[in-house]
Amino acid sequence: MPEPRERKSKITASRKLLLKSLMLAKAKEEWDQEIVDKQSEKERYLSERITPLHTSGLSLSQLQDLCRELHEKVEIVDEERYDIEAKCNHNTREIKDLKLKVLDLRGKFKRPPLRRVRVSADAMLRALLGSKHKVSMDLRANLKSVKKEDTEKERPVEVGDWRKNVEAMSGMEGRKKMFDAAKSPTGQ
Repeated sequence: MPEPRERKSKITASRKLLLKSLMLAKAKEEWDQEIVDKQSEKERYLSERITPLHTSGLSLSQLQDLCRELHEKVEIVDEERYDIEAKCNHNTREIKDLKLKVLDLRGKFKRPPLRRVRVSADAMLRALLGSKHKVSMDLRANLKSVKKEDTEKERPVEVGDWRKNVEAMSGMEGRKKMFDAAKSPTGQ
């Protein structure tokens, strides 16, 4: 199988650098244009919303009325700003709390060591079902019964005097009997 060859770039390093510098120059032009557009949009919006003040030729009482109107507008705008700021703070607090909850749910918890508690089946059903549980469960009723007599019949055990066996096997005679007993079944 032929070895996979490294792909050579069709664009040289100097060409890449030139393209990169051209892209950066174009991005800077667009950014500058965007800043100019935002500034002109701001000026247009302000010229629509704010009418120019003509204070020349007004008497003292008319100037005072104009100042009162401006103060009322400033108060209205300030109240709106305060309400929006309060909503924003409330939302950021709520987002922070939700993030903490998510971290708590996802985080690693150290599980406490569990203690073994003995609870009967009736108590467990009573705890799970509450007052609905009326029937008592006897779990031992379904178990298979085993008779002791059957197991004793299978293994007959001879009970004899253990001292006779010890005396018979003591000394060299006992070892010879053991040797002969092991040898005799194969010899016949």
